[in-house]
Amino acid sequence: MVYASLIVRTLLTYLIILIVFRFMGKREIGELSVMDLVVFIMLAEIGVFIIEQPDSSIWKAIVPMAVLLAIQLGSAWVSLKNQRFRTWFDGKPSVIIKHGMVDEYEMKRQRYNFNDLLIQLREHGIQQVNDVAYAILEPSGKLSVFEKDESGHSSYAVVLIADGQIQYSGLKNIRKNKNWLLNELKKQGYESVDQISLCTINEEGEVSIDEKNQYK
Repeated sequence: MVYASLIVRTLLTYLIILIVFRFMGKREIGELSVMDLVVFIMLAEIGVFIIEQPDSSIWKAIVPMAVLLAIQLGSAWVSLKNQRFRTWFDGKPSVIIKHGMVDEYEMKRQRYNFNDLLIQLREHGIQQVNDVAYAILEPSGKLSVFEKDESGHSSYAVVLIADGQIQYSGLKNIRKNKNWLLNELKKQGYESVDQISLCTINEEGEVSIDEKNQYK
């Protein structure tokens, strides 16, 4: 009976954790947010409790897991609807290198040191910071690197609109303002930012726009 109970508890733990992971969506382990990691850790602790405490009621573990699943689903839904919430929980990318120049202030703000920077640059096959057009520290801690081409430029695109909301940090990066952006949209036949799902601009000044609900 003891072994049968242990098998049932292990299978149940596996199924519940699998369900939670499936609801979290298709993300690589390295792309998990801080909230995802917290849920992972708590699920692991609860799973150990189920297996190692056969005399305890299994509901003492199922209920917390169900609560974590509800939190995960709720936060995912709010993140889709509210950009501020998403930014607060997941964080936002930080430009560490721009045109071969390291932003030391941003590195200190992100508690990111030069050893980390050089290691991740070497992982991309880059030895010299001067060869980098842009290096962006993603919320997951991954460093995205855009090398300079033969002319010394990069195809890195700056996000100006995301989910129908103006990204003022992107405008600041290209030294433009809201009025300039609205005029660019009008040139392409858009009267409102709400019509735009994603808008980016590259170093050549080419604006790329993706409309909301193009495909239903």
